[in-house]
Amino acid sequence: MVVAKAALKTGDVEIIAVCDVDSLHMRNSAIELNSLQGSRPREFKDYRDLLKMKNLEAVIIGTPPQWHALQFVDACKRGLDIYCEKPLAYDVEEGKAMVRVAEAAGNIVQIGFQRRQSAAFQKAKELVNDGTTGKIHHIGAQIHYIPGNEDTTIQEPPATLDWDTWCGPAPKLPYRPSIGHKAWRLEKEYGNGHLVDWGIHHIDIIRTIMDFDLPARYHTTGSLEVHKGRMTTPDTLNAVMNFEGSPVLWQHRLWGTGDFNPQFNNGIFFYGEKATLFASDDRLILMPVGRNSEQQVMDIPTPDAQDRHVANFVEAVKAKNKNILSCRVDDAWKSTTAVQLAMASYYTDSEVVWDAAAQNIKDNPAASVLMARNYRQGYKRPE
Repeated sequence: MVVAKAALKTGDVEIIAVCDVDSLHMRNSAIELNSLQGSRPREFKDYRDLLKMKNLEAVIIGTPPQWHALQFVDACKRGLDIYCEKPLAYDVEEGKAMVRVAEAAGNIVQIGFQRRQSAAFQKAKELVNDGTTGKIHHIGAQIHYIPGNEDTTIQEPPATLDWDTWCGPAPKLPYRPSIGHKAWRLEKEYGNGHLVDWGIHHIDIIRTIMDFDLPARYHTTGSLEVHKGRMTTPDTLNAVMNFEGSPVLWQHRLWGTGDFNPQFNNGIFFYGEKATLFASDDRLILMPVGRNSEQQVMDIPTPDAQDRHVANFVEAVKAKNKNILSCRVDDAWKSTTAVQLAMASYYTDSEVVWDAAAQNIKDNPAASVLMARNYRQGYKRPE
């Protein structure tokens, strides 16, 4: 609903249909949209029926990641423009298929990396490019936080929720609230953990600021100890991604106090020869080299970053101009693939080496298997 509301704010959009496998969620969404736009959208349980509607121009995909690829590909085949939430796909090969299909369709596609609209991160790019920081040799990124204490008791799903369809092509796990609505992000089979769900925003903005492609090597270590039994992805993680030009170290702790200084719990450190720059959504802190140097704090809020990102998509749809998009599908695939490969290193306890020419993992069969997981019976992977 966040993206739908942002689309309505442009004044150029009418939401004519909603789709949800939870009838209560769907009804509440339709009622809220009716109050916002003065017309009630049609309601669908099966997204394929929604895609058959006449006068449909574009779709918003805000489902959990295991559904992105199938819905995206089907929308492309109908020639529809698409705003799709991040991560682009659940696995690397799904993402490749999505890029191929979108290129063939020629439609307008924006992926939900809305931090590209942040004025603070745009200023950070300026400070790196104009030489203020000097050459960047090392980058650190982190988001430390304490996840909510969701119920892990296996139970029957709510009567309004079709849990089988919600799981889609992913494994159907026994239902419990800790992996259902809004809580799926730290479940391996659906959200694939904190780095893929939230950390991906920082990896994407690092790539944007530094004009990075994909890392050549990945080495990830971590553990699941504090929250064992409550989630299936690491609550402690260190991932080294060797981009050409500078290694990036991602870390998270989903326990304790996070960083020693809480103001650094969520952000990116650019370590340059002339200065270290800390960048977050709405603040920059620059520390120049020198014994008597003082920190320069720049508060640069962009509270409407999400609205701007959606408005950019709507404008591109109106103009039929891909060139004005902030985050095209091929670039979003690179940010998504970077965190997926980092997690492949963690799951296999091995170094992952990426062959950019072949777009495959080198000499690591165990990690290569994770590039494309098997779909559940009744579902077919996109080609």
